[in-house]
Amino acid sequence: MTSLPSDPNLRDLATPPACTADFCLIPIGTSSGASVSKEIAQVQRLLKMSGLNYSLHSAGTTLEGSWDDVMRIIGQCHSMLHANGVLRIQSDIRIGTRTDKSQTFADKVRAVEDLLKSDSHDA
Repeated sequence: MTSLPSDPNLRDLATPPACTADFCLIPIGTSSGASVSKEIAQVQRLLKMSGLNYSLHSAGTTLEGSWDDVMRIIGQCHSMLHANGVLRIQSDIRIGTRTDKSQTFADKVRAVEDLLKSDSHDA
């Protein structure tokens, strides 16, 4: 375990090289009332342009890349929606990192699906 120096210069402390983030942007006060599909489509277009690996799901988006890239694009999503007239945005973000191996979000899903496949053989 690496410990911090007694007088750390936090500007020199690196962020993790890779992460997986699951995030949900919640635009508040849109012109379309309760529907936010227009804003989420705008976010998805921006993610596509980013070149990062991502996957839309019913309650948000999973995104993977370097910590700095992932945080930057989530911030850019906020900035874009604000520029498009959304006055307030609340985001929920879960971020995972690991140092023992490289694993994509597709790898994680596949591991569970493989376990579930064996269930049909047991029945």
